[in-house]
Amino acid sequence: MAVIALAGGLGAPGGTTAAMALLMTWPLAEGHRVVLAEADPDGGAILPGALQGTLGNTHGLRNLAIAARQGQLGEAFWRQLVDVTDEGTRDRLVLPGLYDPAHASAMEPVWKPLARLFAGIEEHGHDVLVDLGRRGAFGASAVLAQQADVVLMVARNTLRSLQSAQVRLEALREVLGGSAELGMLLVEEGPFSKEEVRKTLGVPVTAVLPWQPKQAKVLSDGAEQPRRFESGELMRSARSAAVRVQELVAIRRSRLAPPPPGSGAERVVSNAR
Repeated sequence: MAVIALAGGLGAPGGTTAAMALLMTWPLAEGHRVVLAEADPDGGAILPGALQGTLGNTHGLRNLAIAARQGQLGEAFWRQLVDVTDEGTRDRLVLPGLYDPAHASAMEPVWKPLARLFAGIEEHGHDVLVDLGRRGAFGASAVLAQQADVVLMVARNTLRSLQSAQVRLEALREVLGGSAELGMLLVEEGPFSKEEVRKTLGVPVTAVLPWQPKQAKVLSDGAEQPRRFESGELMRSARSAAVRVQELVAIRRSRLAPPPPGSGAERVVSNAR
């Protein structure tokens, strides 16, 4: 299983909506879960948006800061998760973000143990999607990106959004230092093709989502689902994106895995030591 981080830029490129789309379409084997952690230091959008403020401030990242000071981060984490399935299966869960950006400073000592927690639960068959927002891939919370398998920069294929992404990608490369696979998740609102984006930014386009404002509002604002929402273009593309991200994780881990005993590659590694 894997930890996937999504980073945004200026101009509301759709990072949280993309993360929600991946959460709701993520392929799950029996007994596995996927968790979306909203880790944007500027504050979360899921509580007032997709969850329409129904939970108040009873669940979320802020409560983990309090629990961490009491040495109870692991136990508190599971209590803060919100089931977003209609069936109540608790296999698609959300950790809502900060409801007040002023609380970001209280999270600074929590990011590192939280990153370790994410890595720990993914070993038990749980995938973790981390919505970093605009600033979450930098500063104290950068450890969440550094500990991820894949980091996706979310951008629309417009000039304004791609220029913002270009600057942030340069900074991300320094932050990651090769620790995670870096890719683009492109929202197709503008005129630039995947190949143009790849050549200009020097980063592969891992997945593409269509520009579908009406369908996106179901995920971003809890709007009423339009007819055939689940089979619509946005969710179909999200399913393909989720599969592609999982494939990217598998390729990366295969490349990093030690050679099997007795293989020629193992002898090469041994001789090089």
